[in-house]
Amino acid sequence: MEKGINQRKTEHIRLCLTDNVEGVGKSTGLEGISFLHNALPEINFDDIDLTARFLDKPLNAPFLVSSMTGGSEMAAEINQNLGAAAEEKGWAVALGSTRALLESDAHKKSFLIRRQAPHVPIIANLGAVQLNYGYGAEEAQQIVDKTEADSLVLHLNSLQEAVQDGGDLNFENLLPKIEKIAESLDVPVGVKEVGFGIDGKVAQQLYNAGISYIDVAGAGGTSWSQVEKLRSRDPLKKAAAEAFNNWGLPTKDCLVSVRSRLPNVPLVASGGMKSGVDAAKAVTIGADIIGFARQLLQAATESDEAVAQVMEQIELEMKMAMFGIGVKNLQELKNTDRVNVMGRSLMEEMSDD
Repeated sequence: MEKGINQRKTEHIRLCLTDNVEGVGKSTGLEGISFLHNALPEINFDDIDLTARFLDKPLNAPFLVSSMTGGSEMAAEINQNLGAAAEEKGWAVALGSTRALLESDAHKKSFLIRRQAPHVPIIANLGAVQLNYGYGAEEAQQIVDKTEADSLVLHLNSLQEAVQDGGDLNFENLLPKIEKIAESLDVPVGVKEVGFGIDGKVAQQLYNAGISYIDVAGAGGTSWSQVEKLRSRDPLKKAAAEAFNNWGLPTKDCLVSVRSRLPNVPLVASGGMKSGVDAAKAVTIGADIIGFARQLLQAATESDEAVAQVMEQIELEMKMAMFGIGVKNLQELKNTDRVNVMGRSLMEEMSDD
């Protein structure tokens, strides 16, 4: 019988599979970007090249299996299927929060997927707030060593913790602790949100503290305040969470804001990414790597073959978008003039300051 953190992880998976956990009325903003069709592309579809590099390793496509789960019996099969599919397709793969790995050996196999993914980048994951609850460089390095990860990403999830029953709420003075982790570990350290977004100002602070890459994890996909609202047994928190259905920075705005301040930092676009067309749009406004999560989750409960099939569709969609505007690699996609970005958001205005 699972309990505590392990039970919570299982509940998270089941809610994401069965319930509406997206923020109400909140989109990624990518619908405001459109491609200008090129009737004469002058390229061979078979020559379109999606290859990229991330964490000093080659990828067959600029894609990441975003952090989802770990630390439960159900998570073990999911992560092993994700790892095997990522290896087959040449995607990077990120684990869910690995705190459970240090607290118990009960479900450690849910985090140990290097056997399934021997060559692609694996990213371990820890909540940054845990740096105020007894975790430090030693524990972070243990996580990296146990998972044989190529990187550690620290996730920022303040609103999720505020809604979660028994959530960890002390986010005070985290930046110097994050800086110490970045200095101490023998692998690159990144930072990600969990679906409410990172803007350029915060990204600049993190980069100045030694963070190697930013995963914006913007609004428009899974809302973890919604997930925790569905889990909560506290009627006051459940009611208060309703006020945050529309909370967060759209993924598009995050990308533009961060890229305007940090022109060279590796930038991951996640948060509501649903297709290869979304991925292509994200690249045109600054993304280097695109993260997919819930789009892969159902398939990951079935088999690695099912996950690989979804991945193949995403890759095909991106290639078709590139064919439609006549670009044959990611550099040409970044520099294309066959894209129209509608309007300017508040976040984009802020990024000019």
